[in-house]
Amino acid sequence: MKRHERLNAILEQLAAGGTLDVDDVAVQLSASAATIRRDLDHLAQQQLLTRTHGGAIANATSYDLPLRYKTARRAGEKQRIGMAAAALVPVGAVVGLNGGTTTTEVARALAIRADLNGEGADAQITLVTNALNIAGELAVRPHVKIVVTGGVARPQSYELTGPLARGVLEQVALDIVVLGVDAINADLGASAHHEGEATINRLMASRADQVVVVADSTKLDRRAFARICPLAEVDVLVTDSAASAGTVKGFEAAGVRVIQA
Repeated sequence: MKRHERLNAILEQLAAGGTLDVDDVAVQLSASAATIRRDLDHLAQQQLLTRTHGGAIANATSYDLPLRYKTARRAGEKQRIGMAAAALVPVGAVVGLNGGTTTTEVARALAIRADLNGEGADAQITLVTNALNIAGELAVRPHVKIVVTGGVARPQSYELTGPLARGVLEQVALDIVVLGVDAINADLGASAHHEGEATINRLMASRADQVVVVADSTKLDRRAFARICPLAEVDVLVTDSAASAGTVKGFEAAGVRVIQA
């Protein structure tokens, strides 16, 4: 397991349980106790947890540890991707957004877009999301109408899943959906690690006229456990400038418009 994966796993365990024991985590992550202690010290320096004798406890920011830490990785790339994807949303559109660090940047870019901040109905957008953090950030924006699905919240991503989320999405029509994914490749298409999230994301895509996938270059030519949709259903892929020319050409050959931010 790579270090950033191990650090994220530690934070997810801390968010779920509130406390960690070094020896228990070392066994679960197949790492040495010394390695876990160094990881905990590193996270404590970032004020993401509080060290204790033999482990760690959650601090005041524990409620958003997993997402907060993921956001810190490749932050610049995700912000540029977010701006580029937000620019694809027409004024007055009904747009769907799932959860994740990159789609959160899309939401933030929509919130500050100058042409969406005017007065009157034509300067509005309607945002349909199953992400609690996105809804919370944009709820105070008067130019954005927020529609939140029901469902069961996953602490790792703040996404609402399950039958209640499906019930809302089955009743709406979207002009455009912007999906964050865990992986995308030519064979499987877009995919996610969690099957519940993939199911909701798949339904969201099926309700939209245009499907935009946002994914930094580390997620390209990879696959995750649960398929969201085949590549043929993806209209646009927004990624960063580190994506290789061969990878970009492969997606374009499959009919996907690729934007590198």
